[in-house]
Amino acid sequence: MAASDAARDIGRRAAGHPWFRHLSRAGLGARGLLYLLIGWLALLIALGHGEEEADRKGALRTVAATPGGWIVLLLLGVGFAGLALWQFAEALYGRPLPKGRRKRMRFPALFRALTYVAGCAGTIGFLFGQSGASSDQQSRALSARAMAEPGGRWVVLAAGAGFLVWGGVTLVNAARRAFRDELKTGEMGTAAHWIVQPLGVIGNVARGLIGGAVGAFLVYAAISFAPDRAEGLDGVLREFAATPAGGWGLVAIAVGLATFGLYSFCEIRWRKIKDVEPVEGRDGGA
Repeated sequence: MAASDAARDIGRRAAGHPWFRHLSRAGLGARGLLYLLIGWLALLIALGHGEEEADRKGALRTVAATPGGWIVLLLLGVGFAGLALWQFAEALYGRPLPKGRRKRMRFPALFRALTYVAGCAGTIGFLFGQSGASSDQQSRALSARAMAEPGGRWVVLAAGAGFLVWGGVTLVNAARRAFRDELKTGEMGTAAHWIVQPLGVIGNVARGLIGGAVGAFLVYAAISFAPDRAEGLDGVLREFAATPAGGWGLVAIAVGLATFGLYSFCEIRWRKIKDVEPVEGRDGGA
């Protein structure tokens, strides 16, 4: 057996191990907790009581301030590591969806894996005293650094367009209830269907609006050559309070983000995790 085949078989065995699936589902719980915390912080801001940023950094600070918070932070880091490994496996071996082995279906899994790697690194770094910058500071710093390079303005514009597309697709999929393809709907009872589907719709609508808003600010920053106009999650959430809906707009988004957290907890039970068998040969999927 060639070295590449041996490595592929080892990867398949690891991805197909029951503990790998347990770790993936634990990661869904970590993601759910993070969204619940961000939703709670956004709600406090809407009500005029928020002091922490409504983003990952603010959520981690909130956890760290609780008794035994370092244990929760460690579990969050492990959970995000599980999410990253799970998404890398889906990028390599395909997703448990119709035509899930096709490259266009697997590429988003790679993007999510890299996002979860960043989340894991940020959480572990925070655990060891490296608090890092807020999402707004990171967005502005990266935009300024990119625009200082030749063609960097187009990179920021492309990133903004990517967020806009992702937000739009997420909204459409929420309206179509496409997320049901990723769930074991056949194992759900009537009550579970009535609970999980509204959570998925509301939660994904909130995520789509947030993603689209982040993209809009990046596009505006690139077009106006003003990197200080780029906003992260916290800044975007606060902008919702400045809309005609006022604080109620931010309340709605906060509830939506918390709802996605609850939906993530439901995914622990019903999300499809691909069964990977240790066989030789190509993984296919053009």
